[in-house]
Amino acid sequence: MTTQFGPDNGSCQVFTFKEGLLSPVAHDLRIDVGRWSVTWDGNSKTIAATFHADSLKVDTAMRSGAPAPSLLKPRDKEKIGKTIRDTVLNARRNPTVSFVSSSVAASDTAFAVTGTLTLNGRSKSIHANVVRNGNDLVCEVDLHQPDFGIKPYTAMLGALKVQAGVRVVLTVPAKGTS
Repeated sequence: MTTQFGPDNGSCQVFTFKEGLLSPVAHDLRIDVGRWSVTWDGNSKTIAATFHADSLKVDTAMRSGAPAPSLLKPRDKEKIGKTIRDTVLNARRNPTVSFVSSSVAASDTAFAVTGTLTLNGRSKSIHANVVRNGNDLVCEVDLHQPDFGIKPYTAMLGALKVQAGVRVVLTVPAKGTS
């Protein structure tokens, strides 16, 4: 049995975090991935996923871990999103991010998933835990951008920076994954 997930029945978000001398005037961000798909093959117990780098859009600024929608104007969100897609991720050259599992181990309350993530043309083995949250399965993965050849965004001669670590949160319905 194969189950398909995507933006119609789940969500994929990327969280970035600020640092540097001018970080008090900057914003942590929640970024939505607009086009993605995850396939769960229940027979072989494998996961395959594709995320489209050109579909990332800034959803909202974050303050103290909570959405702060009034902090960014729509034109600012679009400008930041364009920089992420064109400069940071170079989406034209590397249009997709992919993941293929090598093992999926289930326990009573979670799954331990190991596999290969290919981002920015570089592949790396990653490990993630998937936990049940109500009717959903939630996977949080911390990625270190330089591991994939990505230089974290900086501005104002480095006084404003995005931390090298970003968090990806994928949420899908638990139904159909057993």
